[in-house]
Amino acid sequence: MDRFELEPSLQEEIRARVLGEGFMKIVQTVRRNGKTFRIAMRPVELGGARKFQAEMNDDGHVQVKNLDTNAAAEGLEEIIAQRGARDLHLMTATGDLHVRVTRKGHVMATRSAEMNRVVTVRPHDRVKRLPLTSFDATALLRVIGIADGEGRVRASMRGKYDQVNEFLKAVGEIVEPSDRAFTVVDCGCGKAYLTLSLYFYLVEVLKFPDVKVIGIDRRTDVITAARQMAERLDVAERVTFVESDLESATIGRADMVVSLHACDTATDEALARGVEWKARYILSAPCCQHELQKALSGKTSGRQPSLAVDGDRRQSTTSDSREDFAGLLRQSILRERLCDILTDAFRAMILRILGYKTQVVEFVSPEATARNILLRCEQGVKPGQVGPVGEYLGLRDYWRVTPWLETRLARLLGPHLARLTGDTATAPARGGGEVAE
Repeated sequence: MDRFELEPSLQEEIRARVLGEGFMKIVQTVRRNGKTFRIAMRPVELGGARKFQAEMNDDGHVQVKNLDTNAAAEGLEEIIAQRGARDLHLMTATGDLHVRVTRKGHVMATRSAEMNRVVTVRPHDRVKRLPLTSFDATALLRVIGIADGEGRVRASMRGKYDQVNEFLKAVGEIVEPSDRAFTVVDCGCGKAYLTLSLYFYLVEVLKFPDVKVIGIDRRTDVITAARQMAERLDVAERVTFVESDLESATIGRADMVVSLHACDTATDEALARGVEWKARYILSAPCCQHELQKALSGKTSGRQPSLAVDGDRRQSTTSDSREDFAGLLRQSILRERLCDILTDAFRAMILRILGYKTQVVEFVSPEATARNILLRCEQGVKPGQVGPVGEYLGLRDYWRVTPWLETRLARLLGPHLARLTGDTATAPARGGGEVAE
């Protein structure tokens, strides 16, 4: 018998537990050559019949399959036959079984005390809740490259598929269907995964009667490819693409502005354009954020001296408050994460001051992308309220920085800040475009 092979009696116990009554879940993790392969299997109900759902994660590449009993039994044999160091955890109504195989081939099996758990096999309806499964999206997914020729989601595109679905969910939670024309602008549209999916979701699922979606990107190759995809899907008249920088793009007015992982200050530019185009809805998932990191690492200068706001009283700050965080800022990864949080907090506060109800939420699992924060904004509050302005100034001046978005929207934001600071001078605005009243 191979040194990594399980004893026949242990193999039979695993088969009996998985294929018998009361099975709940089996998970096995195999570590080989510095990589991890994980397979999990659980019972589900599909179309009123009992099935097994298997999820395989091969060093980050995920594949999901629904199996009948025979296929599940074959898959179980593959689990049992695995070699090398591995951990297996099997859960049933009557108890758990843990099996560990070490690098040297030692097999250790432990069993929990007798249990009496109730097993409920729930209907597998997760797919039905996904926006891109709420209509026939086969042609769309094939054209944009998320699905293969047979309409199956490519393993390498599973993360992007999840991102788009969850972004569409966030759209569905915030927008109100309207009979009038509805214009959406995708800032930094890239390969147009979201741009085209958003159009079909609004039309096919949310039933908007008159939708126009505009994708903006400065790269000639992606705009050319996006236009070709719109032609192939026969929506080129309703989904158009503009080759331009965001700051110089001329749109006029938009009902909704979206951006998915626009890099660094491109996210700020997308937020600024949403405000300038008087969009009712702004949804933005930021990507990398470097501007504030430069300031806090000393590569750029902050405000000297800054002003700490305390009601109507202003005090000159003589010591740099960042010194309190010197130990944290010295570690680059901690500084990066702190700056991510501060940047998104500043963005949310600025949008709130300018009249947007703003939520910062996780829109997708971290397994799909580490950049899983979404700013979800909707017009509907009075601009320039003292409370939000004071909170923003307090945080800004504590860190002695000027957020890029404040400078970019100075003409709109400056008057609100001046009411508390008494400083009527505002920084010159970056970029162009019409400024909302």
